[in-house]
Amino acid sequence: MNREPDNPGVFKSVTLIAHSEKNTIRFGELLGSILESGDVVALQGELGSGKTWFVKGLALGLDVPAETVITSPSFALVNEYRGRIPLFHMDVYRLENLSDFLAAGLEECFHEEGVVAMEWADRWPDILPPLTVTIHIEIIDEASRRIDFSGSHKRVIEILERLNESLKRG
Repeated sequence: MNREPDNPGVFKSVTLIAHSEKNTIRFGELLGSILESGDVVALQGELGSGKTWFVKGLALGLDVPAETVITSPSFALVNEYRGRIPLFHMDVYRLENLSDFLAAGLEECFHEEGVVAMEWADRWPDILPPLTVTIHIEIIDEASRRIDFSGSHKRVIEILERLNESLKRG
């Protein structure tokens, strides 16, 4: 797997519109089906934008059993789910500084075999590895969301190209 640093000046983005929670989950599932151990997903968006719905889809795409209840780890900070590869679902909203992040041992998840999905990642951009798929979810109206996927690492560009191909196939 290619884990080389970013390519200067190379950037890829994909924008999708989800018209329901079901669409948001489906887009997460498509991304999850592409992800491999070591990939990181940084979720951004205001409260209620659908970050946890998106992670529910990621979990399905990573073959976490459908009956598994996926919840935001607001107070636990990280939930681990078992699928074809582990999913480490973080919520770092309540952390106030880097020492809180380090004291909680969350950086260890970046070194585990699995995928990390971090809600409120925009609060901690300096701790994210270069091979991070950034996902910004914007509320359009009560049911609809604009979901922007982006990144510049070679692996992220590969992921987003594969996501585009999956969307074209339906």
